[in-house]
Amino acid sequence: MPRPELRLVLAVSLDGRLAPPAGGAAQIGGRGDRAVLEEALAWADACLIGGRTLRLHGCTCLIHSPPLLEQRRQQRRSEQPAAVVVSRDGCFDPQLRFFAQPLERWLLTPASMAAPAGFHAAVQLSSWPEALAALADQGLERLVLLGGADLAGTLLQEQLVDELQLTLCPLLLGGPHSWLPAGVSLAPERWQLQEQRLLEGEELLLRYRRLRD
Repeated sequence: MPRPELRLVLAVSLDGRLAPPAGGAAQIGGRGDRAVLEEALAWADACLIGGRTLRLHGCTCLIHSPPLLEQRRQQRRSEQPAAVVVSRDGCFDPQLRFFAQPLERWLLTPASMAAPAGFHAAVQLSSWPEALAALADQGLERLVLLGGADLAGTLLQEQLVDELQLTLCPLLLGGPHSWLPAGVSLAPERWQLQEQRLLEGEELLLRYRRLRD
């Protein structure tokens, strides 16, 4: 069944960590990472984020670059991609800054429910292939996956991630917060390098595409 193109976008340390040992919201990327993140958002119809990640950050990422905003306007698209939040129950603090951001909010949940207050639509998550196909049917054909690690691990295990966009940050962090959670078992796969770019602040963009049979 047709499904969206899915790109995982992350900033990681040299030792593959998303956050310092103490944890918290993952914000290790600098201005170079921010620029390529906004490029990915401009490409996307929606960003996919886990409920825990939303609660940690309180908001989602937005495009601020005037040229990228103008590009989307010229394409007759909304200035910001929609946000698709993955949550078991859809219960969030209504005071989160997320609910004041200028974008459409979708909920992806195992429960069969109408869209809760603050969300424009709800899609049932019975299985990932079916849920992604339902999003594609609604016109969300290009998705950026922003985390967290558990959500990324699940979609990688199901071989549903088409591209990896990693910003390698010049940091060594240590600790348990890898960009893939412990216990994730992945089938051996090959990925082909699509782009490498040196960014501001000695950060390095690496973009890979999955090689499919």
